[in-house]
Amino acid sequence: MKKYCRSVILLGLLILSFCILPHLAKAIGNPDDPEGDPDAPIDGGVGVLVAAGVAYGFKKVRDERKKKLNNLP
Repeated sequence: MKKYCRSVILLGLLILSFCILPHLAKAIGNPDDPEGDPDAPIDGGVGVLVAAGVAYGFKKVRDERKKKLNNLP
């Protein structure tokens, strides 16, 4: 029963953090910009996604080469 209560509390905190964090991390617009477009930095997250994609592609190519070498007669 203790384990169940702990997992429910952790799940509740996780859901609460997903509801609150987007509001805290909202991009603030430039006050000198008359259009009011928010200037959101995208360099960090995009870099991580690109690196993960390259690593995944490298792994797939390496696995295919290993499979071809093992199937040679």
